[in-house]
Amino acid sequence: MPELPPVHLLINDVAITVDQGTTVASAILIVGIPMRLSVTGEPRGPLCGMGICFECRATIDGAQHQRSCQVLCAEGMEVRTS
Repeated sequence: MPELPPVHLLINDVAITVDQGTTVASAILIVGIPMRLSVTGEPRGPLCGMGICFECRATIDGAQHQRSCQVLCAEGMEVRTS
């Protein structure tokens, strides 16, 4: 099977390269940036990994409150975690 080309995207203006099929939540974890902060200032991250808990919400290509565990990384994608 031929190897698929990597995917390049920006997470909070940090360039990252991941394998095709990687979720945005996984890419955010690779970069090491908290998904978001709770109302008390605690870093939050993915909890369920299947789109039920909404802890992994991020702005993806300008669309707010996207469940990043349900979205695959795409070439040129821009992600904001805050």
